[in-house]
Amino acid sequence: MGFEQCLRMRIDVARLDLCVFVVCILANTMWADDGTNSDVRATKPKSSAKQPPKNELFSGKVVLLPKALKRRGISVADEMKKQVVLETADGKLIPIAADWRGRAFFQDKRLRDRKVELVGFRRKGVPYLQILIVYVFDKKGQRLEMDYYCDICEIALYEIKLCECCQDPLRIRFRPAVLPDYLEKPATKKNPASKDAKQRRSNN
Repeated sequence: MGFEQCLRMRIDVARLDLCVFVVCILANTMWADDGTNSDVRATKPKSSAKQPPKNELFSGKVVLLPKALKRRGISVADEMKKQVVLETADGKLIPIAADWRGRAFFQDKRLRDRKVELVGFRRKGVPYLQILIVYVFDKKGQRLEMDYYCDICEIALYEIKLCECCQDPLRIRFRPAVLPDYLEKPATKKNPASKDAKQRRSNN
């Protein structure tokens, strides 16, 4: 066998080995798509963006929890005497979180035992109301937004403490306000009497 024939045979063998290698790779890929990889994809947790809690309007009076429970025949120990709840018109008790906005109800008795509207939210599985906006009402029934204000620095804060800038005391501030547009307004019911009156006018 000459040198050229030997070289051709080696080239042919190399080509055959390459073809076998490519076929093996394709077979492994197809097998993985049919079984193994699909199992991995099925068990991989799906990433989903968490939906933020929905802001709602809560109405009622904020009262001390022991006082509300006493009216319901329940006596509690002193460990609960500083807790506050929103008591709704239908008698529900909603605990308030003492965070950056709700803390004022724990500190300031002027905000308790009076009609309020609170814009806030509750997280799934958590009973506590997290407050964003506080509205109270004056003697004429006008809605007022409440905060604490420093007249020197013109800074609004939301709890009783010294001004973070000048360290002077803050004053409680009430301003006429309307509800935010993003809140869902309850549907108004049509008055049947007015509907009948319109019908009578059309008939005349």
